[in-house]
Amino acid sequence: MTMPIAIDTGSTDLVCFSHLRWNFVYQRPQHLLSRFAAKGRVFYIEEPVFASAPSHLVHTRGNSGVDVVVPHVAHGDDVTEALKNLLNEFFVQQQIQNYALWFYTPMHLPWTRHLKPLAVVYDCMDELSAFKGAPPESREREMELLRWADLVFTGGLSLYEAKRQQHHSIFAFPSSIDTPHFARARTLTTEPEDQACIPGVRLGFFGVIDERMDLSLIAGIAAARPNWHLVMIGPVVKIDPAELPKMSNIHYLGMKSYDELPAYLAGWDIAMLPFARNDSTRFISPTKTPEYLSAGLPVVSTSINDVIRPYGEAGVVHIADSPEEFIAAAEKGLAEDATQRLRLVDSMLSQTSWSRTWGRMAELLEDVVKRHTHQDAQSPAASSRLAAAAAAGGRA
Repeated sequence: MTMPIAIDTGSTDLVCFSHLRWNFVYQRPQHLLSRFAAKGRVFYIEEPVFASAPSHLVHTRGNSGVDVVVPHVAHGDDVTEALKNLLNEFFVQQQIQNYALWFYTPMHLPWTRHLKPLAVVYDCMDELSAFKGAPPESREREMELLRWADLVFTGGLSLYEAKRQQHHSIFAFPSSIDTPHFARARTLTTEPEDQACIPGVRLGFFGVIDERMDLSLIAGIAAARPNWHLVMIGPVVKIDPAELPKMSNIHYLGMKSYDELPAYLAGWDIAMLPFARNDSTRFISPTKTPEYLSAGLPVVSTSINDVIRPYGEAGVVHIADSPEEFIAAAEKGLAEDATQRLRLVDSMLSQTSWSRTWGRMAELLEDVVKRHTHQDAQSPAASSRLAAAAAAGGRA
């Protein structure tokens, strides 16, 4: 099947391949791609699921105008060939002609190598190869993606420093913030029902609860301060829920929507980042750090590199690793001058926003698209190459 050719930059679609479900936790991909969708088409293609029905795509319009595409591959079908055919058909159906590819994972490469986009972006938000259950071939495929990509963005400074020698055009874009959304927590007074009944001092966390959590730290804090209550919001994945510490002052409230989060934060006394220090957290840049700060809360975190720098160094996040240190840091946060802290936080976050981050990313992407288009137009063999590319499925 022939594929469309991408040359005109007047209307560039963005086709994203991600390991994250769009309707899972609202985080970096949703913040960035919803902003692109305000001006152009975005197709967010998730990892395949397997079913007994013939291979097909489920295509829906997600929130923020993003088109969410879920491949369903029939048991017994060759996964790579099935997905390549589904993509080819989808590109034709949707008239995807001028497009850039945006990757959050290299694991989609086997069924995308044949595409000929105007530009390829690898937004490396995490070191996925270090996560629990990572495919053994993930490192090799990332090296291939780094060779193909025109631009590489990293989700934090530590990740940038680890990869900056692996690509010629790499940029650090740490986790950003939708300040007005989370700043609502400073003035909200109505409590969600499942949190209103929790008494005493509340230490809260929201996010994915997985192998990155320091469960012994959580248990240690709860045991040492039985009159403090730990509120844990988020889905439990990749770990057995039976492994979670179960104590009367630890409350697992499950997953909440992005819109609900400020109301929960408004009822906390301390926001916490109780991450373990292991391979899976070595390069993380938690989006929730500036979100906690914007909500006006004292924040205590374990010694995660991209929290220490810049937030710990700026004095807006307390750093502690043991239960004793964490408790001492929380007590310090409870006693500190909130007015002075908020003044420092607001100054630090004033130049940070997802819109600003996306604006700079979009500029870099547009430069690549224009450069490739100009190169194609200037090529002496452009006409014959374009005809061949149209028959083969993309930009020559």
